[in-house]
Amino acid sequence: MNRLFYISVLGATMMSFAPGPTTGGGAATTQKMTAKELLLAYLSNIQNPQKVADLFAEDGAFEMPYFASVGFPTRYAGKEQIVGMITGLLKQAPTFKFINIKILIETPDQVFAEYEVDTFFNGKPYKQLYMGRLVARDGKIVLIREACDTAVIEKMKG
Repeated sequence: MNRLFYISVLGATMMSFAPGPTTGGGAATTQKMTAKELLLAYLSNIQNPQKVADLFAEDGAFEMPYFASVGFPTRYAGKEQIVGMITGLLKQAPTFKFINIKILIETPDQVFAEYEVDTFFNGKPYKQLYMGRLVARDGKIVLIREACDTAVIEKMKG
């Protein structure tokens, strides 16, 4: 099972950079990514804020609604804000990456998964289980809505 997952992540990442097939007129066409492919590309590219932002539609947004309880912004709209959010995260947690990804529900335009982080945040150990829903439109991310244990976040602040 793990081997299939790694092949899937690699395939989704490579698909986002591979040129599409050519049509009879010689123009390149690209296949639109599914919600699952977009989620796997987001998760595997979290170390590259611009690459992640490029997966989003122009009106795309990233939300963490429970962050309100710990005094953090809950919504980042547009590519510029998404790049800023991920860049800020990586300054505090340079080795941040998602592991143990489990796709639980998937359709072509929506996916729900759980994934973990086991890293250091401002020098402190940070272990977290995230759950996220991604909504896609025309091969781009319209919304990522994530949740995690905010008590762990609160401990990191103090």
